Amino acid sequence: MTSNLHIQLWSYNYAPEPTGIGPVSAAWACALRDRGHRVEVVAAHPHYPSATWGRSFKPYRETRGGIDVLRLPLWYGRTTTKARIRQEISFAAVQTLALPFIRRPDVMVVVSPSFPALAPAMLHAATRRVPWVLWLQDILPDGAATTGMLSEGRAVQAARRMERMAYARSSKIVVISESFRRNLLDKGVSADKLQLVYNPATQEPDAGRVNGTANGGVRLLVMGNIGRSQGLDQVVRMFEEIDDPEASLVVTGSGVAEDAVRAEIRSDRVQMLGVVDDARLKHELSLATAGVVSQRSDLVEFNVPSKLMNYMMCGLPVIAYSREEAEVARIVQAAGAGWVISGRSGLEAALASLRDDELRKRTGAAAADFAHTRFSIERFAEDFERAIFAAVER
Repeated sequence: MTSNLHIQLWSYNYAPEPTGIGPVSAAWACALRDRGHRVEVVAAHPHYPSATWGRSFKPYRETRGGIDVLRLPLWYGRTTTKARIRQEISFAAVQTLALPFIRRPDVMVVVSPSFPALAPAMLHAATRRVPWVLWLQDILPDGAATTGMLSEGRAVQAARRMERMAYARSSKIVVISESFRRNLLDKGVSADKLQLVYNPATQEPDAGRVNGTANGGVRLLVMGNIGRSQGLDQVVRMFEEIDDPEASLVVTGSGVAEDAVRAEIRSDRVQMLGVVDDARLKHELSLATAGVVSQRSDLVEFNVPSKLMNYMMCGLPVIAYSREEAEVARIVQAAGAGWVISGRSGLEAALASLRDDELRKRTGAAAADFAHTRFSIERFAEDFERAIFAAVER
């Protein structure tokens, strides 16, 4: 088997989308290209978290960062469950129509979500007799059911049938957390088909980091998508209830739960900046004292926010608002990278700890050390390449 493969990435999200799966997929493509492979991408028109880049009803090809990308149109919409489902189904339909014009690779890597887009990907793999790797970023049937996006019934049953089919037909499954691995094992997936590969950090540390603690102040940062599963509105509510005029909370990004978060703001200690460019995001990371990751405790865990990897790679201590058994909490505790909280008292204690210079620096250094070992792009590419070779061998 040759070590240089023609690898096709099927990813609903891709750069220039600034948050979520888009930058991770772009980092994957560049990393595998740098290891000598020929990489091409099949993606949707840029649309996340909104259609900032305009709308087009025509497919087009572009070269982005030296990677050939086929862009396929979709019917934009995220404000309601119906609109989101329509958006994903429209993309899957266009993918199906485009199949005759998509080249045959040596191996495919298929990102989920988009969940409906698994169908044309599986069809392409079967008809062209191509091995494929399922890269599981979300466990969508679980997520859709627990967030109420889909009510238990025929829709969820159909989704679970599609889920089982994808697990059975893929040559290899890459999961991004140990909790994902356990989830699939409980569903009967063979252990030798699974490989754990943590998402990489896509932000690099800034040598001029300020650390946001001038005059005893603490500056917390939340970056990325603002979704319903995160419970960020609960974090903002707790923060506003704490009488600490020298503490601030900055939120970058956008999402469907943005209005709920905004409704909890009571003071100028909380700022919502919206989607920012890369330069501004680096600036905010350099100013921050700590990064915040939030996940609703009443939901089944179905994703691991990539913001966690970026905070830690930048040497930021982490405040994780999540269940103790969640993967985010497990990583933070294993690394000694911060604090896992469940309520206001925990947030108050974390703010007090961040004012201890020695403790803050020690926690940030532990986060960075763990990230450089586990979340570097080099480690990510090496582990993922091993999964791809295993898929081809199968």
